[in-house]
Amino acid sequence: MRQAQRPPKQGRGASRTPSESVSTSVAKGPGASAHKTGLNDRWSSYLAHHRHSAKDSMSRLLAAPLQSLMTWLVMAVALALPATLFTSLDNVQSLGQSWDGAPQISVFLNVRAREQAILSFQQKLKASEQVADVVYVSPEQALREFEQSSGMGNALQTLDVNPLPPTLMIIPAADLSPASLSQMGEQLKAEALVDEVVFDRAWVDRLHQILALAEQLVLGLGGLLAIGVLLVIGNTIRLSIESRRDEIVVIKLVGGTDAFVRRPFLYTGFWYGLGGGVIALLLLQLMLMLLTAPVSHLAASYQSEFRLTGLGVDGGLFLVVLGAAIGWLGAWLAVSRHLDDIEPT
Repeated sequence: MRQAQRPPKQGRGASRTPSESVSTSVAKGPGASAHKTGLNDRWSSYLAHHRHSAKDSMSRLLAAPLQSLMTWLVMAVALALPATLFTSLDNVQSLGQSWDGAPQISVFLNVRAREQAILSFQQKLKASEQVADVVYVSPEQALREFEQSSGMGNALQTLDVNPLPPTLMIIPAADLSPASLSQMGEQLKAEALVDEVVFDRAWVDRLHQILALAEQLVLGLGGLLAIGVLLVIGNTIRLSIESRRDEIVVIKLVGGTDAFVRRPFLYTGFWYGLGGGVIALLLLQLMLMLLTAPVSHLAASYQSEFRLTGLGVDGGLFLVVLGAAIGWLGAWLAVSRHLDDIEPT
């Protein structure tokens, strides 16, 4: 009879099952340890994903040109409105500075004041940093100017004594505040040579108050429009997230982090904001081009050389960067809000 073949005796070095052998080699083999990615490789991969996300997001925007253009136009209008108001306010301020920033102060001196004392007082005022110029008007010169402006020359010639006092016309410094102007008027009244000080600072106070109110309105309107832009970007990104829900689920299943998933949407918001800022700047420049000629003709009729000015290079760059930042922020808020709701089941 044939004897049954006995299995080989398993000793200390006998073979095991394939699964056991693989697991042993993975556990004990020195070459089977987990591969550690170097810092340079991680950095290169990080930059490569940024480049891919930027290109892919721009490609998706260009693949739907009408929808992207509408979003860009909405953002451009929202950015152009406060930029236009700010530019208008800046031009009004420069126009006010081209006029007299502060009213002339008429200082009526004592009729018995000596000419030497008047000249000394005039030199003292000119040395002050708060005074731009001082013009002396003698009583005779003041009488001649009054005769020419009033048309009462014959009547004034019958006067035995000139009733007009010597006068100093003070032109304050352009950057003098209303409070400093009022303080200077009180100091002039305390001088021994001065009988009366006349100046109208009410319109200066009103002008400063109007400009301050306009600045607050521009900031408030800009804030409201910025919130509107954030809502527009957030809604757009939300729709984009919903349309790519399955893709996000797959990425999370294979181990993709939230930052990895979030990055393409952040670039989408960035491109929306950047395009909106560029279009807003173009709209502002177009409006300035259309208004330059009429404003120049109006200024020429008043013998003024006033010209409209825009945001300039720094202001234009700030507008574009602001648009990009608002777009990125809106996308980040939308992704942070809706990304947690998408989890693999």
